[in-house]
Amino acid sequence: MEDALEMTLLFDYYGELLTSRQQMCFDLRYNQDLSLGEIAQELNVSRQGVYDNLSRAETLLRNMEEKTGCVRRDIACRRAMRELAEEAKRLADFPDEQVSGPARRMLSIISNLEE
Repeated sequence: MEDALEMTLLFDYYGELLTSRQQMCFDLRYNQDLSLGEIAQELNVSRQGVYDNLSRAETLLRNMEEKTGCVRRDIACRRAMRELAEEAKRLADFPDEQVSGPARRMLSIISNLEE
């Protein structure tokens, strides 16, 4: 997984566990794509302070994922739902209503889960 994407996913799941300063640094770095120097200037702190805050935040986020695996499970579930949807779409066109009916219901359930 690409590092920035991985960090953003981890933040979505575990970001509330970070301090407000860490959240702010993270947002400026990963969502607004500012450099460490730009973040330091924005927050009126040293570049090293920004680096330390981000480093601690990234470590905490990775540790939480290592312990809980929520992001990994979510990605696996989404992949499985896509595969199920592909099979259900194929069966939804089947001429026998006993096959196509349940397949359409499965597609509806999958669609609701994705929302």
